[in-house]
Amino acid sequence: MRVTQVERPADAAGLDLNLLLALDVLLDERSVGGAARRLHLSEPAMSRTLGRVRKALGDPVLVRAGRQMVPTPYALSVQAEVGAVLERARAVFAGPGAQDLRAVSRTLTLVGNDALAAAYAPALFARAAREAPGVRLRFLSESHLDVPLLREGVADLEVGVIDTVAPEVRVEALFDDVMVGVVRPGHPLLRGELTARRFAAADHLTVSRKGRMAGPVDTALAEVGLRRRVVGNVGTYPSALYILLRTDLVGLSMSWARPLMDPLGLVTFPVPLELPPLNIGMAWHPRHDADPAHAWLRGCVRELVAAPGGASG
Repeated sequence: MRVTQVERPADAAGLDLNLLLALDVLLDERSVGGAARRLHLSEPAMSRTLGRVRKALGDPVLVRAGRQMVPTPYALSVQAEVGAVLERARAVFAGPGAQDLRAVSRTLTLVGNDALAAAYAPALFARAAREAPGVRLRFLSESHLDVPLLREGVADLEVGVIDTVAPEVRVEALFDDVMVGVVRPGHPLLRGELTARRFAAADHLTVSRKGRMAGPVDTALAEVGLRRRVVGNVGTYPSALYILLRTDLVGLSMSWARPLMDPLGLVTFPVPLELPPLNIGMAWHPRHDADPAHAWLRGCVRELVAAPGGASG
């Protein structure tokens, strides 16, 4: 990895605040070419701007790693604050009236279970095209690492089962969901009365980004003296659904992911156990509270996700 040499930081009194916008876009794109297109500049002009940012910060900001550019640790540490400063500046210059979302040009990042994008991205993209055509939506899958994505500004909104314990994070409950069983059409488990014993005796497939083979359903089975046979695990819901479609394995899914299952013809059924409800919600950092674009995104998610099956809209 080649590290660019930089000069000492510029005096803050002489800092060009337009460099904040350039820094925000550069860290978002992680590409001089991409940032140039976003800011309607030539690549040489964007390269010169990057040089000015480096000089002002006393940090390389972006460095080469193979064919890509990656942010330095310092750049990552200030990315969220840069975004927050720009949001406050936009609010100041927007005046007392509501911001025109059709004039907004930015990227909003959502993080959640991979079923979120598969089930609800089409409707969200359609809403953005109609109401905020300059907004780009980026979906990140949940990580197997516990990283404070909202605090660090990597993501703008988290959707799903919110398990963060960060005291400053805003959390809004959307609805309580329940796990349902998923099998192919004509599966033997669909014939006759479905008991907990028959359910446990089937071969099961689990979904976990951390590779976990057990979960709340195993706790519920243990309470009635039963244990299921788990034959495998995959990391994403879409891949699990295609496996279930072609085997006699039994899977579990959230009912709000039904827009993924219905087009495949998969059959869902109530699990014959007392399972705890899944509290589906959304979470964000309070620096986004008054941001009109973020409020628009929260409103879209609230309308589309809070009613399971609403993704078809």
